[in-house]
Amino acid sequence: MPHTVRIVFLIYAGVLGASVGSFMNVCVTRLPKGESLLRPRSRCPECSGQIAWYDNVPLLSWILLRGKCRQCRTSISFQYPAVELVTAAIWIGMALMYGPTWRALQGSILFSLLLTISLIDARHYLIPDALSIGGLGAGLALSLLPGPPSFLTSVIGAALGFGVLLAVGLLGEWVFKKPAMGGGDIKMMAMVGAFLGPAGAMLTIFIGALAGTLVFAPLSLKTKREVPFGVFLGLGAAIAFLFGQSLVEWYSQAAFGTV
Repeated sequence: MPHTVRIVFLIYAGVLGASVGSFMNVCVTRLPKGESLLRPRSRCPECSGQIAWYDNVPLLSWILLRGKCRQCRTSISFQYPAVELVTAAIWIGMALMYGPTWRALQGSILFSLLLTISLIDARHYLIPDALSIGGLGAGLALSLLPGPPSFLTSVIGAALGFGVLLAVGLLGEWVFKKPAMGGGDIKMMAMVGAFLGPAGAMLTIFIGALAGTLVFAPLSLKTKREVPFGVFLGLGAAIAFLFGQSLVEWYSQAAFGTV
């Protein structure tokens, strides 16, 4: 790819990513409340004044307004530009890694979903169906495009991710006599399996469980807070997407002496 074309492609990826991040902010704010993502139009949470389109440009508007509402001058949460910036970085990163391929689009969409789910789950212990089931549909649809995973692999991955976490939840409920796994986590794993296939789904569950146990379990035992497992599943899915093949090959070599 010529250098100039590459630069234009990366700028396009960044602008598209920031725009997706703006929509993700809407999801983070409204989905936990059960509100529509389309109506009403964006408005200031303090003065309820509608936000004009020119004050709703990702990143740029927040900078020009110096982080304040144009009408009431109330500070706008730093979450909004931060999510837009991180999402733009995700899309640029995928474009750098995979170029103008369907794999870059697949990774960009998956990571955007994982970021949104993690933010909501960390705050509300909730994974909205609009993200998990909607993401499942996106993963299956993307599998119809050239490149891995195939549609069959995607379906098997979704079924395996859902089934394994459902079985773990039922077993935990039988052992501990109380719900041990949220339905949102189970549906999220169907989504992850659709994007990553069966091997990626299993690797996600392993890494998520390990990270959750090491990082949050000690704090949970002390404070009695629930574990936002979706956050750790998101971490596991990100690692599985980026390094899954290498990790599987390393494990096969270490355990069986084969690749």
